[in-house]
Amino acid sequence: MDIAQAEDLEMEGACGGSCACSTCHVIVEDPEKYDAMPEPSDDENDMLDLAFGLTETSRLGCQVKMSKDIDGVKIRLPSMTRNLQAADFKGAKKS
Repeated sequence: MDIAQAEDLEMEGACGGSCACSTCHVIVEDPEKYDAMPEPSDDENDMLDLAFGLTETSRLGCQVKMSKDIDGVKIRLPSMTRNLQAADFKGAKKS
């Protein structure tokens, strides 16, 4: 996420990289590079469930840590984002 924002790409990152929203949702274009990444945490998967245009290779940009294993990774941004945060659901009444 930091790299994308430093390059002026339109990645919101509403929660500041704390894995509490899905506005930094990215789609990893290369399945081999996706497989080389550490598995998403439960918190990341919970936030990805809220992401627009979820795919099999979706990740939160704020949770992708660059390494030699994924050097040259190509990602794309979904056509839109949803600014739903974990806080939006705390204390919500169940019907």
